[in-house]
Amino acid sequence: MPPKRADEIDEKVGLPKIHVFGVPMDLGQQRRGVDMGPSAIRYAELHDTLINLGYTVRDHGNIRVPNAEEIRSRGRRSAGSYPRQGNAVFHMNAVVEVCTEIRDKVSKTVPVDDITICLGGDHSIALGTISAANMRNPRGVLWVDAHADFNTPETSPSGNAHGMPLAALFGDGAPEMIAVSAGHELSASQVVMIGLRSIDPQERLRLRNAGIAVFTMADIDEHGMAAIARQAIERLSVWDGLHVSLDMDALDPEAAPGVGTPERGGLTTREGHLLMELLAQSGLVRSMDLVEVNPIIDRQNTTAELAVELTASLFGQRTL
Repeated sequence: MPPKRADEIDEKVGLPKIHVFGVPMDLGQQRRGVDMGPSAIRYAELHDTLINLGYTVRDHGNIRVPNAEEIRSRGRRSAGSYPRQGNAVFHMNAVVEVCTEIRDKVSKTVPVDDITICLGGDHSIALGTISAANMRNPRGVLWVDAHADFNTPETSPSGNAHGMPLAALFGDGAPEMIAVSAGHELSASQVVMIGLRSIDPQERLRLRNAGIAVFTMADIDEHGMAAIARQAIERLSVWDGLHVSLDMDALDPEAAPGVGTPERGGLTTREGHLLMELLAQSGLVRSMDLVEVNPIIDRQNTTAELAVELTASLFGQRTL
């Protein structure tokens, strides 16, 4: 469907402008392909979908991200060599550089009353996006993911940076990663996690000790998404808006087959939409990550299309 012309759109009073940034980064993991996520999501008509909801949308293009081969050709083996050595984080220097660029560009470019959507790329980009969101005023964070991403270099079995951004945002982990959010670290009361079902052993202990509100898939199965979503919104409503960090692997692989790290037993399409719809009703959402779409292993761009559909629900699309 072509986008509506400006004179065809029913104007919504006070509707903020949406700013879109692509971050084509797959350096936070060892499976290639999520660097093409921003292109796949754009191809699935994110821009036109938001326009048809009545928004003004500005796409700022992509943040510059080096690829793995480029890093190795520079001789930066300590940041990107394989196999892992000690507690090394693969490509850490490059990941930190990109996340710092995200933080600075978003915080300097987007007016405080506008909305930001960052397209990944792997979930390590959240180190930059959430730092930017939290810089002006502390913001609540809803982390929707199959994984906690709460490892440090010492606890990570893989050394992959996409399993560490939330820990770094709490000020825990590699000093280089912690520095991205220095002075704007998260507290436990700022974060709610939904959809977890695959957590590393040491990460599980760290998460329990951190005091973060966590709703696993077992909780959703037992209590239902509506009850869980309302609890999350109530907990986070005390903050100055919400940042939704949506990893598409939170969805079951039957619904979202093209993701960086698929895990069976995830959210159904309807559960995902219900969560987004209730968030839309809250009126609290100010920024969003949309990450881990991997077109290489997808089926006819199904996962990117679902990502766009969920984003539409988050920003007000409804049946009636």
